[in-house]
Amino acid sequence: MIVAIASGKGGTGKTTVAVNLALSIDGPVRLLDCDVEEPNCHLFLKPEIHHREIIGIPVPKVNDKRCNACGKCAELCQYNALAVLKTGVLVFPELCHGCGGCMLVCPKRAISEVSREIGVLETGSASGVEFVHGRLRVGEAMSPPLIRAVKKHALDDRINIIDAPPGTSCPVIAAVKDTDYVVLVTEPTPFGLHDLTLAVDTVRQIGLPCGVVINRADIGDDRVREYCANAGIPILMEIPHDRRIAEAYSRGERIVEALPKYRETFQALFVRTRKEFMSETTPNLRGATHADI
Repeated sequence: MIVAIASGKGGTGKTTVAVNLALSIDGPVRLLDCDVEEPNCHLFLKPEIHHREIIGIPVPKVNDKRCNACGKCAELCQYNALAVLKTGVLVFPELCHGCGGCMLVCPKRAISEVSREIGVLETGSASGVEFVHGRLRVGEAMSPPLIRAVKKHALDDRINIIDAPPGTSCPVIAAVKDTDYVVLVTEPTPFGLHDLTLAVDTVRQIGLPCGVVINRADIGDDRVREYCANAGIPILMEIPHDRRIAEAYSRGERIVEALPKYRETFQALFVRTRKEFMSETTPNLRGATHADI
């Protein structure tokens, strides 16, 4: 089973939920931090890293001696990674998505592929949790290839928890796609509700079942709960606005160890999530959308 922990905005407690959920599950579990632009699960899990590898994507390399500047490669590329000039073909590696189409359409076979580093992938373990994360190279704009590289380490014989990037853009789609269930972490504030509706719309467009965790649940108002009720989205757990949680977080400690009573709470979250996933009917895929606020 693959459970993605996502949110419509940053700062809702997504990583807190992902790490403590992974630590609370009995049996083999793997935590995959797909927030490759700013990974932080390792700050709390503190894993021992066993393996590190460089991740790259294939980008075109043009043989000027073979190239006749016909322009077919530039015509095909939808990302403007190639420009044909009188002096030859210019390649903009940072714009390339590594599809390989330019190499296929070149009539002179003047294009080959070379790997361009986009980041690193590290694997390790801590406290019985297997850990995988990616770290995007500084200045790199394209994170989905690295996210997909991290997701390849999900295993069928164990529970996989994915910490997705915040928001609703391409990196989030890459992280939650092909998962079994999405847990959306939010807070009961106007900003939290607004971004939750965007996240719900995104998940429903992909066709994935989802539930909600409300963090700092005793602040704000009840509009998030009302929205979830109208939209048929289950509220899987509510985390109170507990000063002790904030203090543990500021020290880089895990909630389930600093405050052991919360271990049962996160265990119940997993039981509820699995129950929702295993349910034959998924009412959270029906009902209201963004317009129902």
